[in-house]
Amino acid sequence: MMEFTEKDKEQLKSKGISETKVSAQIETFKEGIPFVNLQRAAVVGDGIYRFTKEEEEDLVTSYEANAKNLSILKFVPASGAASRMFKALFNFLDAYNPTDETFDAYLERSNDKDLKVFAEGIKNFPFYQKVKDRLNQESATKGEEVYAFVSEMMGEDALNYGFYPKGLLPFHQYDNNTATPFEEHLKEGALYGASNGNAKLHFTISEQHEEMFKEEFSQVGTRVSEATGTAFTVDYSFQKSATDTIAVDMNNKPFRNNDGSVLFRPGGHGALIENLNEQDADIIFIKNIDNVAVMRDSDAVAQSKKILAGVLLNTQKKAFDYMRLIQGGGVEENQSAEIKEFLESKLNARFAGDYDRFTKEEQLKALQEKLQRPIRVCGMVKNEGEPGGGPFWITNAQGELSLQIIESAQIDMDDQKQVAILKNSTHFNPVDLVCGVRNQKGEKLDLLKFVDHKQGFITGKTKDGKELKALELPGLWNGAMAYWNTIFVEVPLVTFNPVKTVNDLLKPSHQG
Repeated sequence: MMEFTEKDKEQLKSKGISETKVSAQIETFKEGIPFVNLQRAAVVGDGIYRFTKEEEEDLVTSYEANAKNLSILKFVPASGAASRMFKALFNFLDAYNPTDETFDAYLERSNDKDLKVFAEGIKNFPFYQKVKDRLNQESATKGEEVYAFVSEMMGEDALNYGFYPKGLLPFHQYDNNTATPFEEHLKEGALYGASNGNAKLHFTISEQHEEMFKEEFSQVGTRVSEATGTAFTVDYSFQKSATDTIAVDMNNKPFRNNDGSVLFRPGGHGALIENLNEQDADIIFIKNIDNVAVMRDSDAVAQSKKILAGVLLNTQKKAFDYMRLIQGGGVEENQSAEIKEFLESKLNARFAGDYDRFTKEEQLKALQEKLQRPIRVCGMVKNEGEPGGGPFWITNAQGELSLQIIESAQIDMDDQKQVAILKNSTHFNPVDLVCGVRNQKGEKLDLLKFVDHKQGFITGKTKDGKELKALELPGLWNGAMAYWNTIFVEVPLVTFNPVKTVNDLLKPSHQG
């Protein structure tokens, strides 16, 4: 156990973190986190569903027929700041002086391909006119023009886009206005997340940006409401301080700041399982803030979401019926086999090898344990080389086989067999989930009971010139949902339009 000073104990108390939790995290650093054990890639026909047009239409109809009787929530992780998106522009401001060299000479010297793309497409950015209107003088050279433009975008005393949350940047240019991802999520919410003319959205944000989000909603909410005929309820939560994780030095001792305090770092998006656990609805759609397309693609996106929701409702209904049957007693042997077959074929559950030797009571207990879990239906797009977690069959430390979304950082890249399985992967996860978090009685399940704490990440960082090790919690759609019942469904590429760098806004899916 770590020895805590009185000052340490006060710090832990103020953050709402127990000493036991910190000691467990330090043990994790000492032991290391084992790589996952991939068995095979999930592919269409083995872990991923692909539906016919007729099946898709039936699923959409099923969702639309039920939506008016359901509570529906759209949950949007939106705490990301835009600073990473503008990394190339910050580098350019540091590296270039327009009075010392021409822009072409800089591009040749630096081989800065990102800046070349940015400069060539500059008029196609949704913020182009806004920046130009703020620059009141014409530049003499191309270098001066681009430098002035980027300075106006990024300057702390100018637009200061690097400080913005990604969700509040201009992403799309329409005839008469620009739209932020926040606004596009409202429009999407009206298309597939509304019930009886009401759409509820929950955004997880950084505390420092709360007023900015509220201001944006006050500016665009009425306009979107009138355009879509939908009333919106929007609320926010912050990543909890209690989910921060301790950082350690290279000897696994707590890393201390210059003032002697222990360094804690945000635990990554896996911390948001706590925020999600505080929400309650019949259906929860989860989608990242930066994954929005221009509205001409909105119908295709909405159709895809309704298909996933239809899958969830149909499967959940059957699971609830079976739970009631078990709890009512008197399950016949053929019914027990039917429930097991449903769990294996529809919910991808797998049972212990000696299941057939269980007593009838033990078998029913095992079936009930598998049925009494939250369900996630995850969209999977064909892999076009984009980064993101992939769908795999894995075995855990107990030898249990399950379907999981796995990031490359969780895979041992020195193991040729594991790398070969990774290369066989045909699809990846664009963070496109539809979740059922209630049981057959309508009671909300405690999502914190379904986390695999052994699926976190240890990463190397530096602070004040010193090396440290940081711990990321199991990712929200990775280990934080490891013990959910999981269904993967192929979805069209049009549903995946993330903006990781500013130049992604030049892609056709973001050009209004």
